[in-house]
Amino acid sequence: MSSSSRTTTLRVLAGAVGVGAAVAAVAGLRHRRSTRGLTLVADVEPNALLQTPTFKADISELTTDDGAIINIREYGPADGDPIVLSHGLTCSTGFWYPQVNALAGEYRVITYDQRGHGRSTVGTLPLGSDVLADDLSAVLAATVREGKKAVIVGHSMGGMSIIAWAGKHPDEVKKYASAVMLASTASDRLIAETTVIPLPNRFPRVPVPVGRAILSTPIPLVSSGAMTKAFQYISMSPNATRAEVAFCENIVRECKPRVRGGWGAALSGLDIHEGLDNLDVPTTVMVGSLDRLTPPVHARKLAQVLEDAGNLEQLIVLPGVGHMTSIESLDEFNREIVRLRNL
Repeated sequence: MSSSSRTTTLRVLAGAVGVGAAVAAVAGLRHRRSTRGLTLVADVEPNALLQTPTFKADISELTTDDGAIINIREYGPADGDPIVLSHGLTCSTGFWYPQVNALAGEYRVITYDQRGHGRSTVGTLPLGSDVLADDLSAVLAATVREGKKAVIVGHSMGGMSIIAWAGKHPDEVKKYASAVMLASTASDRLIAETTVIPLPNRFPRVPVPVGRAILSTPIPLVSSGAMTKAFQYISMSPNATRAEVAFCENIVRECKPRVRGGWGAALSGLDIHEGLDNLDVPTTVMVGSLDRLTPPVHARKLAQVLEDAGNLEQLIVLPGVGHMTSIESLDEFNREIVRLRNL
């Protein structure tokens, strides 16, 4: 069974956030093919959307002020409406292959490697929210054509990049973005709210020094059955298919341990919540109900702040889905991108 057919989506309408009002249950939409410009799981062979795209990639690089080289890959028609995708910790542009395969027939799908990941280099600046913000700013300036605005999508650390960017470059939000999607992400308290480490009831929180030490440890990820089980426990749900787990694990294993540890240490004390105040375009927040890394408590907090400011499009909770929402609930994730694109 595919991830899209087993997933039911709880959509908390913008006006209902924080007040406990109606929640609409929407059944899995695998067999509907009415979304223009979107390839669904049912349209292709099993797991085909996880494969390397056949679309030609327009590859470019930009060099930041501190010497980091940021790898950019763009797919789809050059004059297509832009969709900018920002990946999470330990991932790369390859993480977005399912979105490229599903969307690049009609849209201009723009991906980039976060510094230190994939083909991007680290540079000399300390890792943290400022470089996440500035790198995204530079990518948008280099790729979003004049007269166009992008749907900007961030998963995990990629969502943090968007929030940090809005905080540091508020004048760019409406310049470059028509809408935003924050998936499986948070703005602060990453260690305090994690459920990766099960604790007795009398210890409701992971001690921050312990969490920071775990995140910053540059341990190589060797290939083994035990490692795969641990990876799935931490990053995905028990419902994820073998192909989905393998796809994500292979990408994560390619990240250099030192980069993973460096960014882990940087994110352990992250606090960028003030950036949400500047995210003044329609913004969807999405999370899996079984996400251990950025549990739904984070999504609800993000949604409440956005709702209070009048910028929340909707909060989507995907039952039975873990941290890798864009893979485990591929069709629902992509449908929301297209819906935002069509606002």
